[in-house]
Amino acid sequence: MDVLINVVIFVVSLTALLKGADFFVDSAEKIGLSLGISPFVIGATIVGFGTSLPELASSVAAVYAGASEMIVGNVIGSNVFNISAALALVAIVSGEVKFEKDIMTNDIPMLVFSSMLMYFVLYDLTISLFESLIFVAGVIIFLFYTLKDDADKVSKDRRPKAAGKDYLLLLLGMVMVYFGAIYTIQAVVFFAEKLDVSTHLIGLTIVAFGTSLPEIVVSLAAAKQGNASMAVGNVLGSNIFNSFAVLGIPRFFGRIEVNEEVLKFSLPFMVALTILLAIISISKRITRWEGWLMLLAFAFYLVEVLKAI
Repeated sequence: MDVLINVVIFVVSLTALLKGADFFVDSAEKIGLSLGISPFVIGATIVGFGTSLPELASSVAAVYAGASEMIVGNVIGSNVFNISAALALVAIVSGEVKFEKDIMTNDIPMLVFSSMLMYFVLYDLTISLFESLIFVAGVIIFLFYTLKDDADKVSKDRRPKAAGKDYLLLLLGMVMVYFGAIYTIQAVVFFAEKLDVSTHLIGLTIVAFGTSLPEIVVSLAAAKQGNASMAVGNVLGSNIFNSFAVLGIPRFFGRIEVNEEVLKFSLPFMVALTILLAIISISKRITRWEGWLMLLAFAFYLVEVLKAI
């Protein structure tokens, strides 16, 4: 009976978590457009960070639930899912993704830097408060330069107006994400104990996939609407936010346990995948066959991680 109850709790809370993220992203996007922010920057900041809210909320909840080992797995798994699943599917569906903005100036260097910094911070299996402050500073710097270099702002006559309901949905989305994260983590901890599986592995797989669904859905929706620029910005912004904020902010609420197994495969794989994306991005496009290549890398990652369960 306890198992059935927790299955229901997990499904309902994860649905609330993802739906809340949808409300937040949709309303934040409208508010951003009303302020004249360009689609790419909206994708890299508002949408990218908004779709990462489930990762942040579930990570903070994991600290309070005594399952902080899940946090690092969640971040690594989510970053891998975003690149090798979300961005790969966008390239496959679109046929080719052309970058309308020069992402090699700020976005790609910051993405690679955040991944490398994450690798060296986790190498000693601890995250200090000072390191957390560096992570938060990284988010602020990224936001500052991304908004500062927004050369494609929407003209005033083309800006939609944000209604009062957009601000209400923004607030409602935040509340749903908060409570959805708390109960999702409670259910996950229950199943981890029942199945005798470490929360670290669950974070790398189930939680990472569940909290990455907003990125996948938003990116594919943007690609189908012919707005691949927002899809790319979404993935880049989300991964930078994951590496900096989702890993750094929960440390202020308690200690974060790091499983040494991440140093053997999942973390190096995430860094290698990020560097691969940087190399592909030099051509200012992602072709369909490169999308299939990244999807193949995702399948390899999934098989290797599932072997340990």
